[in-house]
Amino acid sequence: MHHQFDKFRRFFSESRFFNKLGNYAQTAGLKVVYSSLLLYYAYQRKETPSWAKRIIMGTLGYLVMPFDFLPDLSPIIGYTDDLGVLSFGLVTIAAFVNEEVKQKARQRLEKWFPSADEHLLNEVDEKL
Repeated sequence: MHHQFDKFRRFFSESRFFNKLGNYAQTAGLKVVYSSLLLYYAYQRKETPSWAKRIIMGTLGYLVMPFDFLPDLSPIIGYTDDLGVLSFGLVTIAAFVNEEVKQKARQRLEKWFPSADEHLLNEVDEKL
């Protein structure tokens, strides 16, 4: 099933990722941003195997591609779709999301959500 994300890998770049995240953080919401950051920092780990990195690149490529299957015209429909894709990617590579990855993601998150709802962050963490 994760091979379907291969076509999105070409859309991933670090600059595109952080630009989209910064521009849409408040609209996309805390869970989408935190999930994205967990994937990104898991990708950065040298211990994460190449098969998991391909899934991460495909998942984040989907997030930053110029257009969606369900366009983000409606924040509810578009970003719910994004959260579903991100959740799938996270669950698939969960073994490579350690405490260091969570800490880096939470530190970066503070830039856009200075008083993040800990309950929502824990909801994402519980799926791992």
